[in-house]
This record gives sequence, C-alpha cells and structure tokens, in this order.
Amino acid sequence: MADRAAARRVPFPADEVRGRVLLPDDGAWSGECSGFQAGYRHRPDVVVTAADADDVRTAVRHAAAHELPFAVQATGHGLGRALDGGVLVSTRRMAHVQVDAAARTARVGAGARWGDVVEEAARSGLAPLSGSGPGVGAVSYTLNGGVGLLAREFGYAADHVRSLDVVTSDGRLRHVAPDSEPDLFWALRGGGGRGGFGVVTELEIGLVPVERFYGGQLIFDGALAGDVVEAWRAWTATVPEELTSSVTMLDYPDVPALPEGLRGRYAAQVQIAYNGGRAEGERLVEPLRAVGPRLGETLRTMPYTESAGVYNEPDMPHGYQGANVLLGGELPDQGVLGSVLELTGPRAPAMTVLSLRHMGGALGREPEVPGAVGHREAGYLMVLLSVTEDAASPEADAMHERVFELVEPWTVGASSNFLYGRASRAVAGGGPDAHGSEQRRRLRGLKALVDPVNLFGSV
Repeated sequence: MADRAAARRVPFPADEVRGRVLLPDDGAWSGECSGFQAGYRHRPDVVVTAADADDVRTAVRHAAAHELPFAVQATGHGLGRALDGGVLVSTRRMAHVQVDAAARTARVGAGARWGDVVEEAARSGLAPLSGSGPGVGAVSYTLNGGVGLLAREFGYAADHVRSLDVVTSDGRLRHVAPDSEPDLFWALRGGGGRGGFGVVTELEIGLVPVERFYGGQLIFDGALAGDVVEAWRAWTATVPEELTSSVTMLDYPDVPALPEGLRGRYAAQVQIAYNGGRAEGERLVEPLRAVGPRLGETLRTMPYTESAGVYNEPDMPHGYQGANVLLGGELPDQGVLGSVLELTGPRAPAMTVLSLRHMGGALGREPEVPGAVGHREAGYLMVLLSVTEDAASPEADAMHERVFELVEPWTVGASSNFLYGRASRAVAGGGPDAHGSEQRRRLRGLKALVDPVNLFGSV
C-alpha cells in the first residue's frame, strides 16, 4: 500500500458520491472515526459517509486504484485493528430495514443496528436472530456467524441469510445468492465478518415467528459462583433446544447507575431465553433457583422488543479487549473452572467479564445451504472480556493467556464473534482458529480470486 504522505496527495473525487467526504480538519471527522470500542480509533486521511452502495463502490475503486489502506465501520463494536491513513467508509447512514411479512424476510442495510431490525420485524409479529446488544451492527454480527438469544433453537444468524449485496475490490456490486455466486455465498456466511472479501452493503435475512418469550436473569452473589457454574453445567444437559442460556461472572463497578444491591459486588448471573410459556419456563429454571439466595431476578415473559433486558449490557462506548474459545461437548472439570474463576474474579488486573454460553442444538447442524461457520461440534463457548482505558493492558493480556492455556485441552476452536482488540488471539494468529483446515483452505483460495490486491485484509 502507498505511504500516508502519498495518500494525502491523492484527492478523493467528492463530486462522485452522495454522502460527505471528510478530512481531518473537518469538525465531523472525529465523530465519524469513533466507534463503540473506545480503546481503538481509526485515523484515516479521508472519511466517506456513504449514503448508498454507489458511494461504497466509489470509495473502494479510489482506494484500490491508488493502493491506499481501507476500512469500513458501522458501529465499531468489534474493532481490533485501527486504520492509519487511507480511506474509511462509514456506513452508519445506510441503516434501512425493510420487512416482507409474507416472506418472513428483512432487507438490512450495512449500518443498521439490531435494535432497528427488532423493532421493524415486531410490527409483523416476527423477530430476527439478534444477539444480546441492540446497538450492535446487524451485518457484521451476521457475517461472523451470529450467536443469538435463541440460537440453540434456530442456529446461527448466518444460517438464515438469503442473499447479500457486496462491493468487491474491483468496484463491482455483486448480488450474492446460492444460485448466482455459490462460493462467495458460502464464504460470507460465517467467514466474511472481518471484511476479507468485500463490503457488504445489504443483507436479506430470514425472520422467525417469535413475538414473546420467557427470559431474563438469575443473579447470585459471587461467593456462589462455583456452585452456580456447576449447577448450570449439569442443568444444560437436561434442557430443550428451545432454551438458550449462559452464565456470566463479573465484578460490578460501584456507580450510581447500577441498582444499589449490585454496586461494587462480584456476581454470578444466569441469562435465559426460552421460546415457550411461563409455566414451563418456571419449571425448567427451578434447579437453578435451588442453588441459593439471589441478589436479583428478572425472569418474566417479555415481548421480543425488550430482549435487550436478558443481558442488559452497557450502551456507552468504552475500551475493552477480549477473545473466546469454543469448547467441546463437555466443560473443563471443576478444578480447572475454579482456577479460571479465581483468575478472572475481583482480583483480576482489570474489570473482567467471564461468560460461558451453551451451544449445541441447531448450532450444531449445517443449514440446507452450508456456510463457513466453523466448529459446529462445540458444546460451549467461553468469552473473556476485560475493560481497559485504552484496550492495551499487558496484565490483562497475560491473564487472558493463562485462562486460555488452562482450558486448552477442551478447546476445539474459536468463534468469529466475540473477538475484541489485542487480546483477540484468533485474529492475531496466536490462538485457536475460527475455521477448520479445509474451510480455511477454501476461504484463502476464494480470497485470492475475489481480492487479489488484499484491499480488505487477510482472512
């Protein structure tokens, strides 16, 4: 790629785009470069606030013709490599959502957040296979696979993609579907989240007929964390596919925004989403309630439009780093998990969130048209995230490495979702791969054909 000084000498053809073209001395430049991940920040020479796919095509052609660094950003949740110079395409304004109730589908623009899709689908009594945070970009989440609230019943979000519109490095806008571009259709559904094949400007996704579900949290004092994890481990072997759950340990900060009973406390919480009635949901969770007294409980039947309450994640930008590993059919033994809890608990070098998610069910089965999601045999997903001021903490890095070393005998791979910052070992090449060897070979071969100049980075 050309150096930064050379890039600044190449004027961007601003008259060829509908959106704005921002330079570092523009007042709006800084805001467009910022994302939810505050620990990293793009510093391009040019920002294109794309209004449509044609704007994306113009930006791609310009960057490729002049060998400039290139990146695209919607919400910036998964940012782990900041652009230094070159061209940044901001897709925030491409946030359209169009639902076809009869077909149970939605067309979703590159900048749409899950909250946008959830609200629009709910008007027709439908729901997308969205994740835990309504502010997360729907497209990047889906391209990485997408482990949603009801994932064990319906599978990965990527499994429900019907078609994609993508701008490749030659500046073409391709409509990618099973019958038109079968290889690219396979690759983008689970292998396209890091942008290695192009810029996806729109997805068509399938929706599911879910209006309400039973879900929320059981919150225990952290002193019971080991007991909660062991009870949850045994319990997951008994639940139906209609129930998706996780158990999360975190040391809550002492801030007024939190309920008084949680401020400054280490807690273990079980998150539950069950696509069924309240009576059966109450019966299913009874073994977990038997673990002990609870600091709080939010389980109820709720409309899918309130599904963010299952995880109740923070919506303010902040710095963080983290990664994940997919574990086999069984969790590590109690001694190993005890060591993991000790490392990630209140004495961790940074505020750390440890989450174990129950996989299996439909996640373990290939869809009718296969995609590039890897390691479907996994029974559990372990996610580790540490909150740091600038996303660069050697102490947190070392703690993460130690945790992943402890569970290595049970590790079968990694998920393309839940990869954040420098601690993303799979992206850095130092940890388990998100794809099997044959999938990786096929992805790399297709990458060489679709993006021979490597404009969009490696896969």
